[in-house]
Amino acid sequence: MAPATASSSTAPAQSGQSPEMNDAEKQYASIVPSERDENHRLQLQHTVSSFSNHEMAHVSYVATGDNDEVYNRFTERRKLIITAVLSFCSFLAPISSTTVLSAIPEVAATFDCDGSIINLSNAMYMLFMGVSPCFYGPIGTIYGRRWVRNNHNENVDQDHAGLGDVSEMLTTDEKAIGPFIGGIIVTFRSWRDIFWLQTALAGAATIFVVFFQPETIHYRRADELKDLPKAERMHTLWQWLNPLRIIRLYRYPNLLTVAVAASSLVWNMYSLLTPIRYVLNPRFALTSPLQSGLFYIAPGAGYLVGTLVGGRWADRTVKKYIHIRGSRVAEDRLRSCLPFIGIVIPACMLVYGWSVEKRVGGVALPVVMMFLQGVAQLFCFPSLNTYCLDVMQSRSAEVVAGNYAFRYLFAAAGSAACLPAVRKIGVGWFSTISAGFLVAAAALTYATAEYGRGWRDAVDERKRVRKEGENVV
Repeated sequence: MAPATASSSTAPAQSGQSPEMNDAEKQYASIVPSERDENHRLQLQHTVSSFSNHEMAHVSYVATGDNDEVYNRFTERRKLIITAVLSFCSFLAPISSTTVLSAIPEVAATFDCDGSIINLSNAMYMLFMGVSPCFYGPIGTIYGRRWVRNNHNENVDQDHAGLGDVSEMLTTDEKAIGPFIGGIIVTFRSWRDIFWLQTALAGAATIFVVFFQPETIHYRRADELKDLPKAERMHTLWQWLNPLRIIRLYRYPNLLTVAVAASSLVWNMYSLLTPIRYVLNPRFALTSPLQSGLFYIAPGAGYLVGTLVGGRWADRTVKKYIHIRGSRVAEDRLRSCLPFIGIVIPACMLVYGWSVEKRVGGVALPVVMMFLQGVAQLFCFPSLNTYCLDVMQSRSAEVVAGNYAFRYLFAAAGSAACLPAVRKIGVGWFSTISAGFLVAAAALTYATAEYGRGWRDAVDERKRVRKEGENVV
């Protein structure tokens, strides 16, 4: 940086030109490069500055351009309120699917059925939780996020409508908090009180959304439909709402492989959390739902710790490869999760499963393994989630919806299959299957990190060629 005491008046004039001529050229020179003489190129000049070097770190960056007004519609305080409301709404969907886990034996006894039937009903809930953004995502883009939230105030709809506002994925901490709360309730009260609690939370979320959540979308596509004839309007609306638009995104192999990787993590998560009452209670001779509910604290604490450091680890990996390549490649972010999804989590699952199966290690060993795999999962999710948004910024709502649909399909499958599988083959072999799924997902993630950019370019080129062919016809 130039010294602060230097002045433009001290710069020497070029030979053969007056100082006045030089100053005029400096003032009116174009910033657009042109084919001119070397002597007429723009030169860096000393100038007077009110800041010294040590003060520059405290100078705030001010964005300029057409997008300024868009992002400054709300005050910082209003943005905090919006984020808080969305976070609360996002908390409800996963806690609704996991709070009942600690009470499954009691619910099954009430309805005189097996626990696997209750798990199946919970799996159906998660299945529709995954399918819903395929519809509500496009609807929110057309009519606005607020319209979706106000007209569909169930937990799952609020959760996915919020994705469009903050472009962020669901956190996993609350998935472990839910069973712990459920364990407390079912120990001292009826399991029905779990659902009364969920109803109260959903009611509070509805009030927050109605009174504190403004419209955040920059542009509503519904405005494009106003002047169209009815038939054309309906045809255009169907094109926008067609869920096949989201499915077609998986023409990109990189999105498919990343969706499989995220699905392996969610499969592992629900396969681990769902059967705890049936696996750990008999293993350690536990008799109370509260006692088994305490086991959920271990993965929950792991998710919390991972949340604090996982994103930073991914950013550090990206910076490392920028330094190596000299440029930023979106696929490099995926490299940050490879050791965790391919080594740490599978190893934790194997130790957890077989230590419980063979009755070795006491209580401490499975608790430590659940904690470590929780930390490792949050080293993976930030990389996978952010990568999807990086490579599909223009269709972020759709790619988020597609990824959610894919991962919750596997979450539903894991919840439905885990208890029958554990009874049939044992927790050790079932954990081995989960570990194998994770290793395969790691291999796909590595292939995406190596070749994903080429895959993206190939699909874009095919689309460009097809579009040119249609234009020629």
